[in-house]
Amino acid sequence: MAGTASAVGALVVASTMAIGIGAVGTASFHAARAAGIADGAALAAADAATGAVSGVPCERAGEVAASGGAELAACTLTDVTATVRVRLGAGLLVAEARARAGPADSAGG
Repeated sequence: MAGTASAVGALVVASTMAIGIGAVGTASFHAARAAGIADGAALAAADAATGAVSGVPCERAGEVAASGGAELAACTLTDVTATVRVRLGAGLLVAEARARAGPADSAGG
């Protein structure tokens, strides 16, 4: 019986570790994906602000975020520099990312 209890205990520990590692991996994936979507949304807003593409900057950012499956949580413009924040996921697996884009001479250093 002692051997069975030890084997069950080892199985429980291994299963718990596998679930934890899987959750960390999923969270890391969502964070990286959110960062990429935020970068694209900020670039789209900055392009619209400079006139490189047509449209309203924050609307463009929202379109890009939505096309990546994220929600635009915030969008601000300072001259032609756009700062955006996007939210991706639901429930316990929500990732947020922020990005800023604009011309090199207006980025502030």
